[in-house]
Amino acid sequence: MWRKRHRSNQDFIIIRSSSSSSSSSSSLSGDSEEEEMGFLEVPVNDLKHLFPELGPMPEGLSPQQVVRRHILGSIVQSERSYVDSLRRILQDYRNPLVEMEPKVLSLRKCQVVFFRVKEILQCHSMFQIALSSRVAEWDTTEKIGDLFVASFSKSMVLDVYSEYVNNFTTAMSLIKKACLTKPAFLEFLKKRQMGSVDRVTLYGLMVKPIQRFPQFILLLQDMLKNTPKGHADRLSLQLALTELETLAEKLNEQKRLADQVAEIQQLTKSVSDRSSINKLLSSGQRQLLLCETLTETVYSDRGQLIKSKERKVFLLNDMLVCTNINFKPINSRGQLEISTLVPLGPKYIVKWNAALPQVQVVEVGQESSAHEKDNVVIPNLGLKKHMPSSQSSHNKVYLGPPRLFQELQDLQKDLAVVEQITLLISTLHGTYQNLNMTVAQDWCLALQRLMRVKEEEIHSANKCRLRLLLPGKPDKSGRPVNVMVVFITPNPLSKISWVNRLHLAKIALREENQPGWLCPEEDKKCKAPFWCPILVSRMPAFSSRALDLQLGAAVHSPVHSSLLGFSAVSTSLPQGYLWVGGGQEGAGGQVEIFSLNRAAPRTVKSFPVSAQVLCSEYIPERNEEERADSLETSADQALPPQPVICLGLQDGSILVYGSVDMGTQCLLTGKSPGLQPVLCLKHSPDYLFAGLQDGTVAAYARTSGGFWDLEAEPACLTVGLAPVRTLLTLDDAVWASCGNQVTVFDAATLKAQQTFEAHPEEEASVTHMIKAGSGVWMAFSCGSSVRLFHTETLEHLQEINIATRTTFALPGQKNVRVTSLLICQGLLWVGTDQGILVLLPVPRLEGIPKITGKGMVSLNGHCGPVEFLAVALSTLAPDILKSDKEDDPSVDPVSAKDEKPDSKPADLASQNSPQMRELRKKGILLQYRLRSTSHLPGQLLSMREAPSTGNAPEHTEEDGSVYEMADDPDIWVHNRPCARDAHRKEISSLAVVSGGRGYRNFNSNGKLPASSETDSTLLIWQVPLML
Repeated sequence: MWRKRHRSNQDFIIIRSSSSSSSSSSSLSGDSEEEEMGFLEVPVNDLKHLFPELGPMPEGLSPQQVVRRHILGSIVQSERSYVDSLRRILQDYRNPLVEMEPKVLSLRKCQVVFFRVKEILQCHSMFQIALSSRVAEWDTTEKIGDLFVASFSKSMVLDVYSEYVNNFTTAMSLIKKACLTKPAFLEFLKKRQMGSVDRVTLYGLMVKPIQRFPQFILLLQDMLKNTPKGHADRLSLQLALTELETLAEKLNEQKRLADQVAEIQQLTKSVSDRSSINKLLSSGQRQLLLCETLTETVYSDRGQLIKSKERKVFLLNDMLVCTNINFKPINSRGQLEISTLVPLGPKYIVKWNAALPQVQVVEVGQESSAHEKDNVVIPNLGLKKHMPSSQSSHNKVYLGPPRLFQELQDLQKDLAVVEQITLLISTLHGTYQNLNMTVAQDWCLALQRLMRVKEEEIHSANKCRLRLLLPGKPDKSGRPVNVMVVFITPNPLSKISWVNRLHLAKIALREENQPGWLCPEEDKKCKAPFWCPILVSRMPAFSSRALDLQLGAAVHSPVHSSLLGFSAVSTSLPQGYLWVGGGQEGAGGQVEIFSLNRAAPRTVKSFPVSAQVLCSEYIPERNEEERADSLETSADQALPPQPVICLGLQDGSILVYGSVDMGTQCLLTGKSPGLQPVLCLKHSPDYLFAGLQDGTVAAYARTSGGFWDLEAEPACLTVGLAPVRTLLTLDDAVWASCGNQVTVFDAATLKAQQTFEAHPEEEASVTHMIKAGSGVWMAFSCGSSVRLFHTETLEHLQEINIATRTTFALPGQKNVRVTSLLICQGLLWVGTDQGILVLLPVPRLEGIPKITGKGMVSLNGHCGPVEFLAVALSTLAPDILKSDKEDDPSVDPVSAKDEKPDSKPADLASQNSPQMRELRKKGILLQYRLRSTSHLPGQLLSMREAPSTGNAPEHTEEDGSVYEMADDPDIWVHNRPCARDAHRKEISSLAVVSGGRGYRNFNSNGKLPASSETDSTLLIWQVPLML
């Protein structure tokens, strides 16, 4: 397969796929064959570089060097195995199928099945050649990161992999169809698999490109973890992680868009050309937000299941469509028509569609109060049956299963009666059999137990039951009739996803969100992606409008205990409280506390403080998991016994408050040295740092009780003469800005380590610093740029001019200044003095947070500068996502037969390590959204050999790791199957709050009036749940 051609000064390797031989060949062939096979000439020095080999380990290596050498060996071995798998696909399957006579698979279908495999092989063959030279010089250079950057930052790699990933499900569907209809093809696959050493199926080989980048990322993360700071390869490794994560993100997005187009096209084909919905779907204005196969259920009035049927439900940006999945048997034996299934899937028959504003989600128990004036109809066996007048007069519907809530209410009433009887029994003077306090108390306890059982039944009914109220046809009297439809979702996560997306899709239809964002991409399209934040609320920052209060700072205080029901968490903002501080310069200050525990925020408390609030900091308590992870007992003592909020004031006061749940009690008060205004606050495990107006940082040490002694004299760190406008705490350092320079202090000893210039212009003071991964983004008091610095080398890595983005909303306005910064969930939020907000995508892992796209510009903003950006983030408890099967301890998710005898306990320990938990927490974001082919006829595809029971080819159940949204990267690397109803360990709810003067809509075609330009206003954006 590999050939060497002699040139005058340089040797060349011609990379191509051999048509018959499985071994390397160095024979020459004609130019015509070279052109036909698509040769790629790559200069090399010697053929031995094609096969990277590590030499003997030198003596005197440090433990980290030994580990890095082993990781390099893993990279070399996995890459060799991967390239070998790609060659096997071409040599053992594609080429014989192309040359076979008579053909068992047409040339056209061969092209579809093996689309882009050869190009992927060429990319990795070049990478393997470069890897050979790095391996040869490893013991002298120890560098590998820059090789990954150079090899996988090319657009060619993205294009080739994207086309392969997008085509994967179609290719697998064609394989299944051929297995079912062409015995010769089935026999061919069986022989090839049985003839291989490892017995890996064609499916097992072809799934490897899907898994390659997650494997690379894990290997590079291990390498980075064992690369000390200051090492020549460390920055290159971080940049390599950035490139690979960016590549994987783009693959995800392109796959999602390809799936969206395919699903909408398939739905459009299934609809009559004359129908109104066909025109809507064909307009090109519809975005698919979610589609899934759900089970529609119909119950009798006694709660018995009458019928259930699978439906494909489509959530578009403005309508909900429910379809029947049309499987038509082709003969009396009921065999399915495969042509309707491959390659785009089944045809649909539209059952109903409804505009989103008319669709309402109704939970079990909400029927009695949610729709007082509605006449509700229950679909029963395909017919609409009106409820008895006695029931409809009360407008109560109990479905799926019905009457649970009514039964709970009846038990509550009975308990109240029994408690009254108990009181009467206590007044009896005589003694009577079965009429005493012991019996009465037993009655109460029994009723309480029944109530708990009923509450659990209602909770369980809610977990996977999606109940929708839809508009129906008017009755004979002309009154509107609503129809209740009940779907069973595959798992609780699916239910939460549907409720959340329905809720946000309806908000997205509001005028201010049509459109809400501009996306200035190369194709000039202005459609925002499906995950874009949605403006859900705008409101006054302060309840008292009599005073002209300026905004100073805001901070989110999350709550640990869930205050909401199972479904309410899908529509509420992140649970907790938003503290907003401000005031009048030279006068008093004000603090406003908003509850975010519902879809609409509300003020729960407001109180004055002695001076204007300039900054705030939330300091959490240490949870049990962190306590278990901590090896240092002193760290436990250095945390407050409860979450606290610290406020810094204009008059030099520092106030420490307890959380809202604790009554917002002021726990500590103190004054800064010289009563200097407190411009910024940050905390570390040992200190509370306050940046002051006079260019110093006051460091307050923690006491044994976990708080700070604010009355004692703090350690004063001199930074410069200009104000310390922003602080940043890292793991082992504290960054303090002063003018255009930043000083780095040791977090433990508080000694200055070094000072570096963040901006070449002296008047450009550093106003904001925010960390992500291994980088820090900074904003300045003048100019429209933001700059990125490396946390370890302090090297300037990137500069972005925000004005080039804001001109899309305000053409001609080039004098823009950045007034606020925030990074969360892979987005850099930038607030400007024009009131415009800009979103820029950044990587989420521990690489360098370089901006990798043009981002988006919000068409909703403020009339003046964006004073602050605050993030509200809360995590749903894992137990809320457990299905009934998982609640049953007798159900073991992993059968004993799946356990490998050679598996080691250390593997489990590594999975539960703090690093792995942190990785799961961040999300590796490599979930290729591939649709399974398991619903198609034919053998299930597998990558492993199953125990042979006969002459049939070895196939086991399709590997779930290919299709499920798995946040555990171990699934990708070791091909461990995950259950079809697998759920994530946690779900994050996210909202972003901006504060500024008034509200302004920047849409040139919009008709929304601006609010008062003098009122301090909060805008709240909600992001779809991180599922």
